[in-house]
Amino acid sequence: MIAVPEAFARGTIEREGAKGSAWIAELPLVVDELMGRWECVPDGYVMHGGVGVVVPVRRHGAADAVLKVSFPHPGNVHEPDAFAAWGGRGAVHLYARDDARFAMLLERVGAPDLGEDEDEDEVVRVAGLISRRLAVPAPPGLPLLRDRAGAWEGALRRDAEELAHPLSRHVIDAAVATVRELGAAQPDLLIHGDLHARNILRADREPWLAVDPKGYVGDPAYDGGNLLKTRAPALLGSGDLRRAVDRTLDVFTEAAELDRERTRRWAQLHAVQAAFWGRRHGFRRARTGPRRDRLTEFADSLAHALTDRP
Repeated sequence: MIAVPEAFARGTIEREGAKGSAWIAELPLVVDELMGRWECVPDGYVMHGGVGVVVPVRRHGAADAVLKVSFPHPGNVHEPDAFAAWGGRGAVHLYARDDARFAMLLERVGAPDLGEDEDEDEVVRVAGLISRRLAVPAPPGLPLLRDRAGAWEGALRRDAEELAHPLSRHVIDAAVATVRELGAAQPDLLIHGDLHARNILRADREPWLAVDPKGYVGDPAYDGGNLLKTRAPALLGSGDLRRAVDRTLDVFTEAAELDRERTRRWAQLHAVQAAFWGRRHGFRRARTGPRRDRLTEFADSLAHALTDRP
C-alpha cells in the first residue's frame, strides 16, 4: 500500500479542509484497489502535483504506465476525455479510466519537463508545436470557453473597482474588449487549457508529450496566452521585458501556426486576470508574502507590455 507524500497530504488538507482529510485517508486503499483491478504493481516512488498523486506501475505483458488519482474537483473532470480524443497525438496515451474515482492509467513518460531546457526559444517552439497538434475537433460534452465570457467580464470589472492596483484604464479596457470580441466567439477545437512547460514531458514514443490537460473547447491562441504568462523567470531575466515578450510571441505563433495578434490579446487578458487573482487569492506556489507580491508585480508589468499602445 502506498504512502501518501506528506507535502501533498498537507497541501490538500489545507486547501480542501475536512473533505481533503477524508480523501487523503482513503487514498492508499483506492490506489491499492485500482492496481488490483488494472493488474499492475508499483514501480517507483509516488509523485504528486497540486491535485493528484502519480504512481509508476508495471503491467504484465504491457507497457509501463503510471496510475494517476486526483482529488474530485470540477476542474479535473474532463482530463480523461481530452486524452481519449487525442489518442496519443501530442499527449500521453490513456489506457484505462475510472471517472468516479478521478483515476486514470496513463502512458509513462520521462521525468524531465520542458521547463528544464535552458534554451528559451526551444521551450516556446516545442510548446507551440504541441499546441498545434492538440488543436483537433472537440468531442461533444466538453466545457466551452465561450460560455465563460460573461463571468470573465464581470470579474474584470469587479476586480478593477474593488482592488488596489496600478493597471491603467487602457489596460483593463483592452482585456474587456478581448473577452467581448474573442471570448464569445471561439472555434470548436479541443485545447489543453493549462499549457505550460511543466505540463510537457520528455518521452520515448515522441520527443515531447503533454500531460494534465483541462480539456476545454475554444481558441488555441488561449493556450498561447497561458504559456506566455508562465514564462515569468525567463521574461524577467531578459532585461527587456517588451522585447522578450515580442520574441516569445513570434516563436510560439510561428510553431503553433496561430495569428500573432490574437495570441497577444489572449496573453494580455491572462496577465490582467493573473494580476487581479494574485491580489485576491495569491498563487498556488505563493499564497502570501514577498514571492506572491513579486509575481503580482510581474503580472502587472506583463499586462502593460502586452497591451497595444494607444
